[in-house]
Amino acid sequence: MHRLAEAVAEGATTAGADVRLRRVAELAPPEAIDANPAWRHHVDTVAATVPEATIADLEWADAYAFGTPTRFGNVAAQLEQFLDQAGPLWMRGGLADKAATSFPSAINRHGGQESTLLALNNTLYRWGAIIVPVGYTNPVLYDMSSRTRPQAAAPRTTASPRRWPKQARP
Repeated sequence: MHRLAEAVAEGATTAGADVRLRRVAELAPPEAIDANPAWRHHVDTVAATVPEATIADLEWADAYAFGTPTRFGNVAAQLEQFLDQAGPLWMRGGLADKAATSFPSAINRHGGQESTLLALNNTLYRWGAIIVPVGYTNPVLYDMSSRTRPQAAAPRTTASPRRWPKQARP
């Protein structure tokens, strides 16, 4: 998920955008994180280099790209908790008319990525955001050789343990 977020940030920067790559607060207890070596590795490496998102970041941005791992076909609690804090900004109209896209990840190909995307976009609809899907105009959608080929709605990835860094593999 983080690598996909980095790719989105790089693409936006290359296109001339001012980008703030952010992460949301981790809500899980340390013992839950420690039980999964890949999760522990991610927390240890990313927390030191990527600032935590704030509501001020939402206010600053002209557009958003939200990525989330799939949790039982839904948005991860960490991102949901962050988005839930945006109520006062939403009430002031500070989230309306901004371009937004989202991208999910799951551990298997049919792990609820589309339902996660729809759940996340429900928040964006209510904000008054302008949803920006990949669409069928992107030639990468027709590359049948890619294992992580995006759908028309959003880029996505399958986070197989075979693709985790060696030090994080179970």
